[in-house]
Amino acid sequence: QVHIQESGGGSVQAGGNLSLSCTLSVETYLSYGMAWFRQTPGKEREGIACVDSAYRTNYADSVKGRFTISRTGSKNTLEMTSLQLEDTAMYYCVASNYGVDYCLEPGGRIGSWGQGTQVTVSS
Repeated sequence: QVHIQESGGGSVQAGGNLSLSCTLSVETYLSYGMAWFRQTPGKEREGIACVDSAYRTNYADSVKGRFTISRTGSKNTLEMTSLQLEDTAMYYCVASNYGVDYCLEPGGRIGSWGQGTQVTVSS
């Protein structure tokens, strides 16, 4: 059974930085990629950053150049810089069995969505 533990998030002014962390608890964690999704009320979840089992990364255009995902074993960190008002959302980390080209797609998700962590960017 896959268990995800997310941490980080919070409130920041526009232009600021935040960091999110995620730990994957499953014996075969090296077989899985990890991805971050975000969601705002009334909108679908959006895949924004992922790192596959080969440590290759992919980013949504909306965050490319501002967000960086890194991975060490079963843990990943999402460094978010130059945050904008539209980055305000609930952020979710998931395990994924998709490779880098598709790991932003929710179809590769292993296990349930967690509780997420809120990121709020204010002006």
